[in-house]
Amino acid sequence: MTKKMNVESFNLDHTKVKAPYVRLAGTTKGENGDIIYKYDLRFCQPNQEHMEMPALHSLEHLMAELSRNHQSNIVDISPMGCQTGFYLAVINDDSYENILILLEKTLQDVLDAEEVPACNEVQCGWAASHSLEGAKALAKEMLSEKDQWSSVFS
Repeated sequence: MTKKMNVESFNLDHTKVKAPYVRLAGTTKGENGDIIYKYDLRFCQPNQEHMEMPALHSLEHLMAELSRNHQSNIVDISPMGCQTGFYLAVINDDSYENILILLEKTLQDVLDAEEVPACNEVQCGWAASHSLEGAKALAKEMLSEKDQWSSVFS
């Protein structure tokens, strides 16, 4: 048996999941009762495929900016270091259905985007590493498999 780790995703058996999917990865309750819900937005099958960095980077910028047009309770959208997906953190909203709707609307917005937000040396720490076309391809692929988002395990 594997030792239980402090990081939730390290306790997930990555050989048993089937991407793409959206799953609640954890909750954190604050001292004042606020609850942060952290979602695993998995785009690529772990250890078999990954997003190329310029496309992932642009998709991060696009989703971080565009998602906030649909919901005001977003805390953060962050790419996974393994380049297979993103973490989405929201505050005080435990509706899985809201997350699925948010992701769909945001990815549709990505397909309509004409530029990557904050893609310059003033607003981005590695502005040379972007691909709008790559981000759109990732969004299109994820949207094409949206009927699978609720199924995490194969």
